[in-house]
Amino acid sequence: MTLRVQILKDKFSQSLGLPFKELLPESAIKLAISEVKIKYKKRLFDPFITLWAFLSQVLDSDKTCHNAVSKIIAYLADSDVEIPSSDTSAYCQARSRLPEKLLEKLFNDSAQSLEEKVTTEKLWCGRNVKVIDGSTVSMPDTVENQKEYPQPSSQKEGCGFPIAKIGVIFSLVTGAAVALCIDVLNTHDIKLARKMYSFLKPNDVLLGDRAFCAYADMFTIRKLGCDAVFRKHQSRTTTMRKGKIIGDCDKLVTWYKPKSCPKGLSKDEFDALPPSITVREIYYYIVIPGFRTQQVSLTTTLLDKSSYSTLEIVGLYGKRWDVELDLRHIKTTLGMDILRCKTPSMIRKEIYVFLLAYNLLRSLMWSAGTTYGTPPLRLSLQGTRHHLINFIPQLEVAYSQKRLRIYRTLLKVIAHKAVPDRPGRSEPRVRKRRPKIYPLMTKTRHELRKQLQTA
Repeated sequence: MTLRVQILKDKFSQSLGLPFKELLPESAIKLAISEVKIKYKKRLFDPFITLWAFLSQVLDSDKTCHNAVSKIIAYLADSDVEIPSSDTSAYCQARSRLPEKLLEKLFNDSAQSLEEKVTTEKLWCGRNVKVIDGSTVSMPDTVENQKEYPQPSSQKEGCGFPIAKIGVIFSLVTGAAVALCIDVLNTHDIKLARKMYSFLKPNDVLLGDRAFCAYADMFTIRKLGCDAVFRKHQSRTTTMRKGKIIGDCDKLVTWYKPKSCPKGLSKDEFDALPPSITVREIYYYIVIPGFRTQQVSLTTTLLDKSSYSTLEIVGLYGKRWDVELDLRHIKTTLGMDILRCKTPSMIRKEIYVFLLAYNLLRSLMWSAGTTYGTPPLRLSLQGTRHHLINFIPQLEVAYSQKRLRIYRTLLKVIAHKAVPDRPGRSEPRVRKRRPKIYPLMTKTRHELRKQLQTA
């Protein structure tokens, strides 16, 4: 190991490494590298330095590679070693050498490590609840990205951006992302979900909106030893005339196997479905002024009313909105909405690093909340990110005992101000800030430039 690499490892371990020491210690990175069987040369940007630089890059408000390389140079500026070039080529090549499997494994390990910290009293009715939803991310308009993740068909060639569809499962108790699936834009949410069911553990409860409520999926989730709470699909009618009534607006009904194989299921999967399943249906009204939805019908495999009361299930579905906030944190707060990489493989790596950084921030919030008695989900993720970035220079230069004292101060500052609890809050879906008056792009840039020059 060269002196420059050792200096950088020490700097990263003292700054980013200390807050994230429980979820992403150097030993965990080394173990993941050995398991993926990565072979690398002794150079400045080895997998360890490249990973930490990549994480630092996505956490920063300036996400350019120039800024990431500038940090590396700044770390080495006060040491008697050769300063690397400010050219970003070496760093970009090092990022491309990072295997996607390595980043995927580190992301999965971070989610697992945070899940292991959850105690029984923090669970819902003794069950670990996971929330699922889908979203989209855009990326630079390159030939490779367009081929792998085409832009919407309604847009003319050269006038849009490639868009990928992502499906994410979050933990309701920690807020951490536990599973990810990436596909093309026109992929239905339920198809993404079926690729992520393997991440569910026995006794989990999966919470989702009406897009995931299908006969085959209710059976599959139950077969895995888990349960589901979904909003009832709009194609199914709700009536109290059928089924066994077990409470007010609460009944057990029998669903029958579809007559024809639905899209997205193979013939073997369809043939393996039972002729019927019993589910529980709950419907209720929302009388909160300002809410768009006035009536909700839920479908669940939690059939025992004595263990899971109607009000508990209704209250649980009310927390489904947390997944929308989690996706907003990743896309808007951290800036994953518009990705920067120019090839599909790097796009997927960038998404995994964003989710890894998000989980690391969630772990910091969990440590701060549990240490100082504040609910971790009531802490601000943006505030945690700001405090971490502002504390990093102090963590870098402090000696061992002082560094731990600074770290405890960081946790105290993060836990100091909780986000207010505002139940029943409603805001109009309008925009106050007016967009620019420029028209939308309907021709390629080359055509528009030629049109200007010949005007």
